[in-house]
Amino acid sequence: MHQSARLLFAILATLLISGCIKPAPGAVPWQISGSQELPGAQHPVTSSPPSWMPATRVPGSPYFTPTPDTPRVMPTLRADQEFYTVQYGDSLGNIALLYNLDLASLIAANDLANPDILEIGQVITIPAPQPGAEPSSFKIIPDSELVYGPVSSTLDIEAFVNERNGYLNAYREEVEKIEMSGAQIVARVSREFSINPRLLLALLEYRSGWVTTSLIDDSLRDYPMGLQDPARKGLYLQLAWAAKLLNRGYYLWKINAISFTSFANHSLALLSPTINAGTAAVQYMLGVGSYPDAWQRAVSEEGLFRTYCELFGIPFDLAFEPLIPADLQQPALTLPFEPGTLWSFTSGPHAGWADGSAWAALDFAPPGEQLGCYITDEWVTAVADGLIVRSSSGAVVLDLDGDGLEQTGWTILYMHIETRDRVAAGARVKTGDRIGHPSCEGGFSNGAHVHIARRYNGEWISADREIPFNMSGWVSSGDGSEYSGTLTKNGKVVYSWNGRVDANQIGY
Repeated sequence: MHQSARLLFAILATLLISGCIKPAPGAVPWQISGSQELPGAQHPVTSSPPSWMPATRVPGSPYFTPTPDTPRVMPTLRADQEFYTVQYGDSLGNIALLYNLDLASLIAANDLANPDILEIGQVITIPAPQPGAEPSSFKIIPDSELVYGPVSSTLDIEAFVNERNGYLNAYREEVEKIEMSGAQIVARVSREFSINPRLLLALLEYRSGWVTTSLIDDSLRDYPMGLQDPARKGLYLQLAWAAKLLNRGYYLWKINAISFTSFANHSLALLSPTINAGTAAVQYMLGVGSYPDAWQRAVSEEGLFRTYCELFGIPFDLAFEPLIPADLQQPALTLPFEPGTLWSFTSGPHAGWADGSAWAALDFAPPGEQLGCYITDEWVTAVADGLIVRSSSGAVVLDLDGDGLEQTGWTILYMHIETRDRVAAGARVKTGDRIGHPSCEGGFSNGAHVHIARRYNGEWISADREIPFNMSGWVSSGDGSEYSGTLTKNGKVVYSWNGRVDANQIGY
């Protein structure tokens, strides 16, 4: 069960793991500045595409400006330094996320001998932001190319990587005691974080040339995304780091809670109020650990966008819009456990997967007297009819439209489902069918429970915003603090609490 947090806009979680930029080696020069003519996709979709696929670009057709987004009123940028008093459960990394600072800037501003040790009541200086680069209004990708959405299902990652035969194709790494290929790692990070694999591959190629180049500089073998951090060595941790930043930029932008990205020299660049969420996410991620000049190039037509076009064609040709329909409503769902039992509502809205994703999840702990990680015979159940499309490493994904794709329509993620008796992938289930036992399996957890979150077309759906979680008539609401919130039904209010008390008991 998770410990409550008090950070308002920092999208943090305890589920999973949790630079200098250079163009891809051997890139074919081409010019797009001042022109609306761009090369078509090199790998068009063949054979009977699904009805939701965008139309295939006609070779030589003009590149039109992406659909404009309504300019937003950006959050006010702090002009002066501030001070923060350390509270229970804080870490320097969490404080940096709260103020949208890079960790190095915070360490430098406080001259900390050991940044891993903080004391309750300690006063931390929050430096004033220092602009170092002009905003860029150039749109890099549509929102649907940021998330693990419908069109991402058309990419055969393994075949694509094999065809390019770069360093990624020969790469092998042990992840959680399982040896995985480079393509498998890309696919895993894409699924877990719900990030489009084309974007991950384009970023990997842009930062290190891993996709198309066989001979890689020694400095890029351990750190292919450019993050020189021994704690994040290897492809999986490098991609997971990038995915968390992409999610953070995307979902904070959507709630208007982010306005800049920070550089390695402690300066920043404001984000343009006219860009879309997908572009904001990419601009934000490319800034972290980089420098102003490198960032300016990376977010221009000659940067990541060019690499993306060389690999996959024009990203806006693949746009799936609207990704989230304006009239979207959640289908009928039940609570994720058997009727007649009382479970504890232990966590209100919090991150769906790892640091960065929207506050899409709720937590429930089974009845009993035990605390911590233990084996229980209580059952987690299907909240609706559907198809099990993933069942591994503590995760179960229920596809409500039954098409077998996690990338389309409504899907439900369950985490911490014990291996014993866990439903198999490919099984069709009815509402209330047993899918497994709550546990601590998968990611990080300090108590047996079930973590449940929603996605639609690959986008994490917040548990308490426009489309709140509604299970058996219990409607979720947050209070601005991660893990804190209520469930309300017919005037009865149940409060989240990290433990078992009368106030957090719930059933149906």
